[in-house]
Amino acid sequence: MESVGLSLGRLGNLEVLLARSGEEIERAQQLRFDVFYEEMSAVADNETAQTGLDDDKFDSICDHLVVVDHDRPGPSGPEVVATSRLMRQDMAASGTGFYSAMEFDIDSMVARNPGRRFLELGRTCVRKAYRSKRTVELMWHGIWRYVRLYDLDVMVGCGSVEGTDLAEIGSVLALLGTVSPAPDPWRISATPGNGIHLASLEAKPTDYKDALRLLPPLIKGYLRLGAYVGEDAFVDHQFGTTDVFLVLPLEAIDARYIRFYGAEATRYAA
Repeated sequence: MESVGLSLGRLGNLEVLLARSGEEIERAQQLRFDVFYEEMSAVADNETAQTGLDDDKFDSICDHLVVVDHDRPGPSGPEVVATSRLMRQDMAASGTGFYSAMEFDIDSMVARNPGRRFLELGRTCVRKAYRSKRTVELMWHGIWRYVRLYDLDVMVGCGSVEGTDLAEIGSVLALLGTVSPAPDPWRISATPGNGIHLASLEAKPTDYKDALRLLPPLIKGYLRLGAYVGEDAFVDHQFGTTDVFLVLPLEAIDARYIRFYGAEATRYAA
């Protein structure tokens, strides 16, 4: 059965789209399980282990962006090779709130910026064989197209550094605390009593080159676009990661990327 999602762009055999069927969303959840629980360090509860799906209460109200490979068809459609969960502010207001509010004080930041329309990106992952510039460009094209379709103003989300031991990842976190600190309107801290203040971490200048190399591709992508980094990190023991908060107002996006993707996301238009 062919995919029935709304196409947001295509590059050769890869297509980025919004999942519209339960089967498409389930395949995104299967990919998330494969990456977060089998490849990385997330700890599954009994239900998650039995279903093989990364599923939570937010999935039913969010949109799900997926990249599929038409050269790898299956009984339920092309293989899902990348995904990101998209939660608009109106979705969060329907009752669940933003997912990141469990870790960061996002509500205060939203309140300081009335009239701005927020989009939270979450649960982003790419199958190992597809972690290439080509796939990441197509994903960002799909996100940019979604932003333009819904006339959104600010992209936010948690960026995860694998690991929870500060002795191992402290230099990476210290680097993130210096590269693009959020100005006052966009400052955000962790929920009370749960934050690691990035400015308190120390790293030798000689560590920065290695730290930059170890930054996850998603965080690198945000920073290249012009994102700001919140002042705290949050340790997520379930997923075995340490998270930072990333804020990308549209006016902060580097003009090169607007030109690259097109003001209305036409570069990879299907």
